[in-house]
Amino acid sequence: MSAQLTYIGLGSNLASPIKQVRQALFELSMLPLSRLVAASSLYASRPVGPQDQPDFINAVAALETHLSPLALLDQLQALEQQHRRQRQRHWGPRTLDLDLLLYGNSHISTPRLSVPHPQMTARAFVLAPLAEIAPSLNLHQQPITNWLAGIELPGLERLPDA
Repeated sequence: MSAQLTYIGLGSNLASPIKQVRQALFELSMLPLSRLVAASSLYASRPVGPQDQPDFINAVAALETHLSPLALLDQLQALEQQHRRQRQRHWGPRTLDLDLLLYGNSHISTPRLSVPHPQMTARAFVLAPLAEIAPSLNLHQQPITNWLAGIELPGLERLPDA
């Protein structure tokens, strides 16, 4: 299988979220048959859904991989488990959330995986870091900058690089 350029969304709002996301970026760089190509800055954002939880730290990583989409998803879910992710409620707090946003030009719709990620064009905390590392990317035949221009950004803050 030839290498595919993929984009992974990262998020955390529990147990030192900045540390969780930075550690996950390192762990993504260690995945088998894969190479970390780029990582965005970290962004702070308000939670989607229930507001009775801490703000999130988000980022997006570009990963070149020879893994199949489902094998990559398995690896991402294994990393979430290593970070002791618990799924207590929909859109609830979490130590680590890893979403496969894009897998090359593939369109995938299975019970386990939907790519492109179905909500990515409505989420500033995905679009802003994605546009940072892939400013010429097209989503659904539109430049990512068009998607970003059409979305509200309240509560989204790019953190200074450390």
